[in-house]
Amino acid sequence: MLAFTGARILTMAGPPLEKGTVLVDQDRIVEVKEGRVVPPGAEVLDLQGKTILPGMIDAHSHLGIVEEIYREEGDDCNENTDPVTPHLRAIDAINPADPGFLDALTGGVTTVITGPGSANIIGGEMVALKTWGTVVDDMIVRFPAGLKAALGENPKRSYGREKKAAPATRMASAAILRESLARAQDYLKKEAPERDLKMEALGRVLKQEVPLRLHAHRADDIMTAVRIAEEFGVNLVIEHCTEGHLVAGKLAEKGIPVVIGPLLSNRAKVELQGITLRTASVLAEAGVQFALMTDHPVVPIQYLSVSAALAVKGGLSGERALRAVTIDAAAILGLEKRLGSLEPGKDADLVIWSGNPLDISSRVEQVFVEGNKVFHINDHSGDHPQKSDKYLNKLPNPLK
Repeated sequence: MLAFTGARILTMAGPPLEKGTVLVDQDRIVEVKEGRVVPPGAEVLDLQGKTILPGMIDAHSHLGIVEEIYREEGDDCNENTDPVTPHLRAIDAINPADPGFLDALTGGVTTVITGPGSANIIGGEMVALKTWGTVVDDMIVRFPAGLKAALGENPKRSYGREKKAAPATRMASAAILRESLARAQDYLKKEAPERDLKMEALGRVLKQEVPLRLHAHRADDIMTAVRIAEEFGVNLVIEHCTEGHLVAGKLAEKGIPVVIGPLLSNRAKVELQGITLRTASVLAEAGVQFALMTDHPVVPIQYLSVSAALAVKGGLSGERALRAVTIDAAAILGLEKRLGSLEPGKDADLVIWSGNPLDISSRVEQVFVEGNKVFHINDHSGDHPQKSDKYLNKLPNPLK
């Protein structure tokens, strides 16, 4: 058993514990209490002056699919040969040896959603996985974690402008999405249909087994997504939601969660004209449930905490910003019973920070995933990151 004691503990399930203890047995948290609670025989980690936060969750990325360094050879993000590819599976494109996974750990990110890009109207099935491991199948937390879809400029550019094919307009994008869902409805009504992997993936959305996670920046695209989701009775998560502040009341009224970001960005394309750091605070005020993303590699995944800090700069409370990368992100993913807070029974994913995680000068000093120490900073070598021996033995290309 491990006893993390003496630190300020941000449980994300209640008020902070100023000098508390987290007890971990194998891969699970067994107790979280104020004060020093050390059972006989426990290995003690004295963390006076440090802060413990649950492992952060990046709710939207392309980690391991758009690989670091090998940006062309390792770019498996968009199968832009067909605008409707719901049968594609993110798990078949992830390279767990991508250095981006180590970057995630250095930033305190222990769980990610990764998946296809937004060139297609329907891109494929996304996956939630831990950022520690060597085999994708062993890293999976939930698959599928949603079906990626997209409206707006990206599908129009990929097909209308570059291929002179549909969709060339927003009307065509919406029509293609509707048509695909309608076909899947018909498929589900058949008694013994010939197997169709596209229809099976869409069927999981129609049966509300997974959400439709729809890329939409502009307010008009967001409302088109809401309209279609209501027509077909599917669970919807809006991804990016750049102009969500303009329709915050509607999103709150309909109970639609969103994943905001990336915030560390300029007006890189026309759909980002309305980008503002105030989006998160406006959504919070309206009562919308939301998480934050990096959209890695658009913003490097190790800057998820920086993204949370930027949301605070835009008017969001510090507590809500940390919730958006922990427990609220877990809830949107349907993983709140396992991840996102430091509570008995949950995965022992803990990050030891030198100070407040929202302070740009704070460092991630140690990371534990399911009770395994997978990353630490060697105090004798400055800022040079080190991995634990256990992790070094598992990874083929460790950073030395």
